[in-house]
Amino acid sequence: MSGLQVNLAGMLSLIQDLGRFGVAHQGLSSGGPADLHAHCWANKLLENSSNASVLEITMGNASFTALEDMLLSLTGAETAATIDGERLATWRSFVLHKGQTLKLGYAQSGFRTYLAVAGGFDTPQIFGSSATVVRNKLGGLADSQGSPIAKGDIIPVNNLAAKSVTTKSTSQWTPRYFIPKYSDEISLAVIESYQATQFDVEAKQSFYSKPYQISDKSDRMGIRLQGNSVQSGINGVISEGITYGSIQFPPNGQPIILLNDRQTLGGYPKIGCVSRMSLMKLAQARPGSLIHFYRGDIEFETRAYCQFIEFFSL
Repeated sequence: MSGLQVNLAGMLSLIQDLGRFGVAHQGLSSGGPADLHAHCWANKLLENSSNASVLEITMGNASFTALEDMLLSLTGAETAATIDGERLATWRSFVLHKGQTLKLGYAQSGFRTYLAVAGGFDTPQIFGSSATVVRNKLGGLADSQGSPIAKGDIIPVNNLAAKSVTTKSTSQWTPRYFIPKYSDEISLAVIESYQATQFDVEAKQSFYSKPYQISDKSDRMGIRLQGNSVQSGINGVISEGITYGSIQFPPNGQPIILLNDRQTLGGYPKIGCVSRMSLMKLAQARPGSLIHFYRGDIEFETRAYCQFIEFFSL
């Protein structure tokens, strides 16, 4: 069988495309890449569609051997990647020849790495997407029922992966301007929503003025924060649909930022949403990182995101 053989899968490695949409009424999460910026660049370097399936690798420590020549790209967290022991620069495309091994060390900066192949990984689609959502048991490899990639798996590649080795021999690089510098302290723009009026001036001042720390209990469902307790003027709300990036406050007053694999309904008060552009930064923040919030300008954030989706043809 041709493809990419998994020698070491790392802490959590998942097949992801842009996600599964129009299924929330069935109680299903959208999934998709936590860091849309790194995902889209991984595909753009190979002239793939932005929706092509890639591998999202959390914290590195993974290894893969090519079972045929293939054209790949690597973006996101810095993991001191090597091919057969030779150092490999990231945010670029490269050829992995049959029998060669790509190794990723533990992430030195950032949190998630994205590995893409020309034409995309050849994985089945369920409800129109190959995105892996472990809690829904959907996506990933055939018959995997939404399981993460495991040692011994062979990830099938599109026929274009081998053909591109001869037709696209020159490496493509991400312009330096678009390569983020990952930090353990970041600021996130918040777009306040209709429930923001339930938080008094003192609660908002506490939320915006002091940093929070990312808990080690965070995952792709949500980022749990530790810091000042913030209480709203209501104990709860009638369960309602929850949007990507919502900042909700459970009874303990510690905020939770809901991500790609979030539940579809929730009944905790929400002060607003983290902007789409800020969510891409949050995806690369490790447990223990400090988070600062500020009031975002909805027109500025909307304009920035529209430019992003236009650039990547989303």
